[in-house]
Amino acid sequence: MPGIDQVLSEAMGIPGVLGAGLIDWTSGLSLGTAGRAPGNDHDAAAADTAEVVQAVQRSATFDSGSDGARPGLEDLILTAAGGYHLIRFVHTAFDSQTYLYLYLDRERANLAVARRRLHDLAAGLVPG
Repeated sequence: MPGIDQVLSEAMGIPGVLGAGLIDWTSGLSLGTAGRAPGNDHDAAAADTAEVVQAVQRSATFDSGSDGARPGLEDLILTAAGGYHLIRFVHTAFDSQTYLYLYLDRERANLAVARRRLHDLAAGLVPG
């Protein structure tokens, strides 16, 4: 099982990635970061994305695909003029409240490729 630094390093290898982080969505604190953040502030990006995640987690509307055996929420994609913000929930056997976050250059990134790679990286953080 790779560590946080290794996963973030691999995330930085995804085409178009500007920055990456592992964030606790209950506190908004970064557990690890790499590369650049929007506004060059990883702490602000962590807190801001955590607020979005908390709002989504409070809503039953977005968890409609849950079958009880696995969580319904997988990822969130936010599109802005200059980039994409991709959030992938890290699901564990215990009550995990973390997510991987990618900040992507809109001109250079392939959102589908980034989403697929982020899925694999999140799965790698959890012991099989």
